[in-house]
Amino acid sequence: MQFRASVPPILREMQALRTLGVWRLMLQALVTGGITGAVIGLFRQTYTLINTAVVDYVHGHSLSDPLVGLSIFVALVLLGLLAWQLLRHEPLISGSGIPQVELTVAGHLPMRWVTVIWAKFVGTLVSLSGGLSVGREGPCIQMGAAVGCGVGRIWHDDKAQTMPRYLIGGSVAGLTAAFGAPAAGLCFAFEEMKTVISAPMLLFAALAAASAWFVIEVLFGFGRVFPFHNTGTLSLLQWWIVPLLGGMVGMLGAAYNAILIRLTHWADRSPLMPQPVRVLAPFLISGLLLYFYPQVLVGFGPGALDLESLALPLGALLLLLAAKILFSCVSFASGVAGGLLMPMLLGGALAGGCAASALLSLNCIGPEQGATLLILCMAGLFASTVRAPLTGAALLIEMTGSLHNAPAIVVTSYLAALAANCLNSPPVYDSLKQRAVDQEKARQAKIDQAAGAPGATT
Repeated sequence: MQFRASVPPILREMQALRTLGVWRLMLQALVTGGITGAVIGLFRQTYTLINTAVVDYVHGHSLSDPLVGLSIFVALVLLGLLAWQLLRHEPLISGSGIPQVELTVAGHLPMRWVTVIWAKFVGTLVSLSGGLSVGREGPCIQMGAAVGCGVGRIWHDDKAQTMPRYLIGGSVAGLTAAFGAPAAGLCFAFEEMKTVISAPMLLFAALAAASAWFVIEVLFGFGRVFPFHNTGTLSLLQWWIVPLLGGMVGMLGAAYNAILIRLTHWADRSPLMPQPVRVLAPFLISGLLLYFYPQVLVGFGPGALDLESLALPLGALLLLLAAKILFSCVSFASGVAGGLLMPMLLGGALAGGCAASALLSLNCIGPEQGATLLILCMAGLFASTVRAPLTGAALLIEMTGSLHNAPAIVVTSYLAALAANCLNSPPVYDSLKQRAVDQEKARQAKIDQAAGAPGATT
């Protein structure tokens, strides 16, 4: 099968958009965003219920009880086997799904949208329920793109011309629904996905984001993801902290990318890591962490909001940051369904907590400015890792409601991205795109060979 088109689909899409009526375009966008918001809203509610039940079960039982330990071990093994079977059934759900979406928009990968929606939905819940350090946001973007693809195929006969705007609109709606951040969704489409800006495409993406936001905020009632209580601004005499934090998280982002990509490629090539072992390993590690270092696991350790008032010593914060980054890389390298963004943001919050602890001890900031440093480092680590500073800045401003800190957030994001560029660190999703293409080609080659056509073009 040949996936690469001679003319990029997005260019054909621009021509089609010029002849499409505005009311029809608006209706298509609203339907895409509304359905995506409903799917992601259901996903977020389901995850909240599962996570609450898991945490309550662990807190309500003694881990020293052999039967409790056995039940946890059996549950983790079953979850690992289920994650492995889902990957065997649909390899496109591996990882965050963002590189796959970008390659689909460019015409280089297919979108098996029905399978992707349900398999990504279930697979990400399995990963999160097993305690793996993965995020829901990348999967929400891929599920949104798959929903958009389905809407486009139902609406029109000409799939090749209608898929790109639905994929992009669905991605924007997915990020909006995951974070409650419509402006960040638009920035993501035009900064990270390199979508050509045109009035019809901008209108479609904006309406899809607005529709998804309405479903998430009004119908489901989700509020801000990071509602910090006290985010004081930095005075002019304290602005030297901004480039300091930008450089620090820029270097951290470069190191994070290097560890993540090298570990993933090692797992791809190593004969010691067949897929069942590779997928099962982080689930078992999660069980060990539950006994020996539960602070690394979501629901058992401090979250970003807890770091605002949690007085941990600098050494403990540094250890937790290192363990969180390493476990996030191990979780992602396993290939399970799950994203990078939420663990990345928590890593940024931990880095900000380290900076706040040090600066507080030196009397360089006040206690009311600790949360501000968390926000700056979260935006900076996102920008240095993904290399999308405008998206990172918009994301943290919307997720925290910290509009008064917008100048510092924007500057920190761009300085962090610049620092990562100076270290020759490629953006994480660029590094993962070629891997996704190679995996799909290998999969298609096996299918062609099994069908008796080993020489077929892939």
